[in-house]
Amino acid sequence: MSSHSYDAIVLGAGAAGLMCAAVAGQRGRRVLLVDHADEPGKKIIISGGGRCNFTNVHTAPDRYVSANPHFAKSALGRYRAADFLALVERYGIAWHEKTLGQLFCDGSARQIVALLLDQCRLGGVEIARSSAFGEIGHDGDRFTVALPGRIVTAPRLVLATGGPSIPKLGATGIAYDIARRFGLKVVEPRPALVPLTLGGDEALFRTLSGVAATVTASAGKARFREAALFTHRGLSGPAILQVSSYWRPREPIAIDFLPDAERDWLIGAKRAQPRTTLRRALAATLPDRLAEALAERLALPGELGATTDRQLDEAATRLSAWRFLPNGSEGFAKAEVTVGGISTADLSSQTLEARRVPGLHAIGEAVDVTGWLGGYNFQWAWASGWAAAQVL
Repeated sequence: MSSHSYDAIVLGAGAAGLMCAAVAGQRGRRVLLVDHADEPGKKIIISGGGRCNFTNVHTAPDRYVSANPHFAKSALGRYRAADFLALVERYGIAWHEKTLGQLFCDGSARQIVALLLDQCRLGGVEIARSSAFGEIGHDGDRFTVALPGRIVTAPRLVLATGGPSIPKLGATGIAYDIARRFGLKVVEPRPALVPLTLGGDEALFRTLSGVAATVTASAGKARFREAALFTHRGLSGPAILQVSSYWRPREPIAIDFLPDAERDWLIGAKRAQPRTTLRRALAATLPDRLAEALAERLALPGELGATTDRQLDEAATRLSAWRFLPNGSEGFAKAEVTVGGISTADLSSQTLEARRVPGLHAIGEAVDVTGWLGGYNFQWAWASGWAAAQVL
């Protein structure tokens, strides 16, 4: 079996791996980029409804979930959203800004993949596609990776294979297995940016499947004001996907169905229109089906004028923090990303290099750094890939 030598081997041709390989290649390093798929950047291609939400102008470390909230500061501070946007504009890719600072391609997400592949070409990166890798070794000086028909070696190895979210694209937790083999700790991986499921009495809300409303959803101290969507299995929509990254099993989430309402809005409605009902009062702001379901649950008697202020105050309080107890999530199959991963305690925040295994790096989703919905995870991929490439 033949043997080939490189300066660096990058495992995984997703967003982080492509970025890292391209930058290192353009720094004069001989780089091999390995991926088991027949096409690089599969997750990029399906992202943002096929238009790739490639970054967010509001990127900041506090938009990320990690056991160490400070870890992402170095990489994000050195490669910013504006840096990747400049690259996008250099390639003449038309883009637009949607709500909350999200940047999308006007055309296709494939334009971002093409950009990254061209950057790899400019760096002379060798790409091994459809290459399931086998045994990985380390003699203290060089890493060896068994590929179909050959052994490749390099003094630096980069784990960029992501997490187990969206397994239909071939995603696995292999980065964690490799990390553990080298003595690195792994923070429990969990599905993130994922719909939550409801059971028991709360399953009655499934009759609202397809109904959406702008709410404030919270889990613990995390709060997000965006749309929530009722589904046949439970709750989804941006607000729910956001809080799912913070939610833990057997813990409740809370939804404020009327985030703009004053605390005493129902008492005010009673004074202004004593003959109206709770359902009609709710329907002035919420979709009819949702207003009906909430009114039925609150079960206030008849017209607001026949209801005590205390009852109205209690109803308003419940509507501002309606508790749901999810019985689970839709799992990695529907999760956009993974919370948890290779522990930041074992990595340098400057270089993403393992502290106890010189030459071993971990970047992107493989690391215990998870961004909010809205382009933040792509920015972490670009920034962490760029940071690691500076020392390859």
